Amino acid sequence: MSTLRHTPLHQRHEALGAAFTDFGGWSMPVRYTSDLLEHRAVRAAAGLFDISHMAQFSVTGPDREAFLGYALTLDPVHVALSRARYAMILAADGGIIDDLIVTRNAPDEFLIVANAGNRDAVRAALDERLAGFDAVVVELDGALIAVQGPRAQQIVAATEGLAHDEALAMGHTLDTLPYYAAMGMRFRAGAVLVSRTGYTGEDGFELSVDSADAGALWDALCAAGQPHGLTPAGLAARDSLRLEAGMPLYGHELSRDIAPAQVGLGRVVDMAKGDFVGKAGLSTRDLTGAPVLVGLAAAGRRAGRAGYAVLQVDGTRVGEITSGILSPTLGHPIAMALVPPPLAEVGTELLLDVRGTHVPATVTAMPFYRRMK
Repeated sequence: MSTLRHTPLHQRHEALGAAFTDFGGWSMPVRYTSDLLEHRAVRAAAGLFDISHMAQFSVTGPDREAFLGYALTLDPVHVALSRARYAMILAADGGIIDDLIVTRNAPDEFLIVANAGNRDAVRAALDERLAGFDAVVVELDGALIAVQGPRAQQIVAATEGLAHDEALAMGHTLDTLPYYAAMGMRFRAGAVLVSRTGYTGEDGFELSVDSADAGALWDALCAAGQPHGLTPAGLAARDSLRLEAGMPLYGHELSRDIAPAQVGLGRVVDMAKGDFVGKAGLSTRDLTGAPVLVGLAAAGRRAGRAGYAVLQVDGTRVGEITSGILSPTLGHPIAMALVPPPLAEVGTELLLDVRGTHVPATVTAMPFYRRMK
């Protein structure tokens, strides 16, 4: 029996009474108190997440841009210093190995953040694609902490020991840091990369910190967040938040059997750049009639779940739910599903087979929830 890995914050989670689950080989907090309370805290104030199970890779070397351009779907030449981009790493046939965030975190370095469950697959693909390039990929053994919610900036700004450092800031402050950009800060004697990114649909930050400082930073964030309603939140809330925000999850909306265009992410693939792994596969892949991702909204309280059938109004099965919940924010069931293109138009009436009960649902635009700015 394999032993689950622990993040540097595991003891903090135990002290908070967290319930744990196996996620990608890691023992991760699924909740501390209540899924609903943690979800609502992020929407109303802020939530604190340990996301140290995510994989982080540093890419350096003279050929770093050429290598990443070949290995991934983006053209790194267009990623300015301090900026982050959403990207994918594809198989040769155009299927999705993983979705990633790529940041130019220094003039001579990129940082890739990948999903925990795909750590080995991403590392293997990057290593294989290094052949012929003078570049170096190093997996980092650090921690990641996310602060998400409308009060996130106030909390990060008030965190004791987390200070602005002009030499690390890349021209930014917390006040001026754009969405999908990063800046360096100083915590104690170490550097922290603070990215304005997240997976909840709210404003927020993800802080990459040395493992040795992770516990102290978590404690400092908790102390700073107490007057602002900061609540530790687990993977259950993270999942319901990202679904309301219409964000895909690997293994649900994304997989090696799915091409990016099927899930509305064709824009992530730069087909105009030079050769990259997956370009030929996408060019020859026939997506005629292939199912596409849609949002579904239903009335009542009976929510469809991943794997439940989607039916036409005459009862014919036409698709499958990839993710579904009773939305804590909206108060009604929502879901993402793969259905044939002719049924993807907003307003199309369908049915969800919820344990034998046919629940009416309507194709709706995503995201289901959009924060006030």
